[in-house]
Amino acid sequence: MIYILLAVGLVLLMLAPNWWVKRVLKKHSKERSDFPGNGGDMARHLLGVLNIIDVSVEITESGDHYDPSARAVRLTKDKYEDRSLTGVVVAAHEVGHAIQHHRDERLFNLRSGVALMTIIFSKAAPVLLVATPLLIWLSPAFSRWALLGAIISMVLGVLLNLVTLPVEWDASFGKALPLLENGEYLSEKDMASARQILTAAALTYVAASLTSLLNLGVLARVLRR
Repeated sequence: MIYILLAVGLVLLMLAPNWWVKRVLKKHSKERSDFPGNGGDMARHLLGVLNIIDVSVEITESGDHYDPSARAVRLTKDKYEDRSLTGVVVAAHEVGHAIQHHRDERLFNLRSGVALMTIIFSKAAPVLLVATPLLIWLSPAFSRWALLGAIISMVLGVLLNLVTLPVEWDASFGKALPLLENGEYLSEKDMASARQILTAAALTYVAASLTSLLNLGVLARVLRR
């Protein structure tokens, strides 16, 4: 019974952050006729104020993000086009990442490097795992290399998520919040809600972090047997 309760608790722990993030973003996504612009306008305005002229603002279908390789702030269609509190605040958060890149901040660069390595190993790991039985048959030494590649892939995934959390937090509260406060773009009431949205934006990767840690723990337990 205790194992069932632990399993349920772990599932809830992984699902709760995503549920809360979606709830907060949806709550403040209503059209605001009193806003002078949408999320796309806010992103371009902030980049202009900061004199970051080499970053574009684009619509995307793959989730709000900043792409350092293309130097582009990308927002989903609703946040880019709608005049909503969620749209303008999420835009400020993504501009926060552009600031990190523009300033060549160490933690942002570390995340970018780990992300690249994670992509490489994540593509190779499934192939190595599938090939492991054949490699065992050919040579035990090959199988150990395959297993090592899979382990490295999982460790990099955990490291990426752990590095991502402080980068996201800084984009929200070290970069976006001061921009919004100093520019006095929002009322005092809206600023209270903006802090909620910035927290949600910063915690987007919490569930992924918990999942990657759980997967690594399961693998470690299997290897001990």
